[in-house]
Amino acid sequence: MNKSNCLAALTSVFALLLLSACGDKASEEPASDAKAASAEPAVSVYVAALNDPQRPADDKSRDASRKPAEVLEFIGIKPGMTVLDMFTGGGWYAEIIAHVVGPDGKVYAHSNEAYKNFVGDALEERFADGRVPQVEILMVENNQLSLEANSLDAVTLGLSFHDMYHEDSENGWPLLDGVAFLAELKKGLKPGGIVGIFDHRAAPGAPPETGDSLHRIDPALVIANMEAAGFEFEAESDLLANPDDDHTKPVFAPEIRGNTDRFILRFRKPG
Repeated sequence: MNKSNCLAALTSVFALLLLSACGDKASEEPASDAKAASAEPAVSVYVAALNDPQRPADDKSRDASRKPAEVLEFIGIKPGMTVLDMFTGGGWYAEIIAHVVGPDGKVYAHSNEAYKNFVGDALEERFADGRVPQVEILMVENNQLSLEANSLDAVTLGLSFHDMYHEDSENGWPLLDGVAFLAELKKGLKPGGIVGIFDHRAAPGAPPETGDSLHRIDPALVIANMEAAGFEFEAESDLLANPDDDHTKPVFAPEIRGNTDRFILRFRKPG
């Protein structure tokens, strides 16, 4: 074979190989595209918690206004955590947190006699007979909280930080020693542990007594208290903001109850 014929033969072989490779790639690409198209989007652990079949229908009816999935994601609650839900009331949030942390996590749902007088047996009924086994009810009165050091990954305070300035001895709510309370939370948290606080917003510069009179609090006052206790302020969210709220009205006013302007703050224990 002369040089010219040899070159032509090599060119033909190379062309066939190239066409074959392109054909193989082309046959693979539709399958890859089909696989990508059929893949279901991942459901976040927070949305999955809201959709847990154990949740009562009445609980789910409040999700739209409270946005718990977004709130807990912002705070940083994750599977496997040990979480203290302070002043849990009827346990609405404690149950969602339990579904987020999952079977490897733990939730302490804190209450006291004053909250029990307000919600009745709702908390005990919610978690009766080990219905959500990772939840343990913690009944402790104001100024008696005692936590195991470095035992918690996170603490949540929902619509209750303002109660540090509330006093109602007739209904079992003595004034809380705020300095000692925050020091106890810090002791109980692991280094790097989180505190998530959401509460009813008061007007800027509102005095601490607004927590008693209106059940509102200025977020700047919360930040000042937490930083004085040694926590680091990390972030604020307006997920629950309502610019139409009149900050001079009590949160129980019929025209705003359940739809107040609320702030969300995240803090961390140094470490």
